[in-house]
Amino acid sequence: MTILLSDPRVAAIPVEDEGEPLVELTAPFGPARARVRVSLAQRLLLAHGRLPDGIGLRVVEGHRSIADQRAIIARYAAELSAVHPHLLDDLTELERLTSRFVSPVAVAPHVAGAAVDLTLVGRDGRELDLGTPIDATPEQSDGACYFATRDISANARVHRALLADVLGSAGLVNYPTEWWHWSYGDRYWALTTGAPAALYGPIGAHLVAA
Repeated sequence: MTILLSDPRVAAIPVEDEGEPLVELTAPFGPARARVRVSLAQRLLLAHGRLPDGIGLRVVEGHRSIADQRAIIARYAAELSAVHPHLLDDLTELERLTSRFVSPVAVAPHVAGAAVDLTLVGRDGRELDLGTPIDATPEQSDGACYFATRDISANARVHRALLADVLGSAGLVNYPTEWWHWSYGDRYWALTTGAPAALYGPIGAHLVAA
């Protein structure tokens, strides 16, 4: 059974954040120049080096501000409520369903600088087939955004397996409802790996500064 980021077991994980700063990912990871914690950047470099020749990692997002996280939560929760009006009478279920696509702020891996949204690209810079676009919601993709779905092409399954191989071997974990979301050091990572505590919590202004 998939553990969602709204699960109380995630919030129960303690955080032992030593203030590791953010760094900007360099050109090989694409034009977004996303910011992530130093140790995550190092692990992404390891993963990148394990890819077959001619294939690269393109990171489209890393650290996300609390304000941006809240805006995404509000937008997606509104979309769900419009389709399923009964959720307005069951806010716990609304939060649970919303967390399939966007995490509650307090435990959000992106807010901690501990997560990336990424895909694979070929030598020509074009994105490879991963089954859905990045950020396709469960409703838009009919569940094909879930990493383990079988309702995608054989090529997409091969590419997802490659992602799992290189990123998993570098210590990252996937959020199972989003094939593109991988993290290291956050509370979800700690729960998944059995670590006693998360390495990173929500980022303060002192770590965001250039």
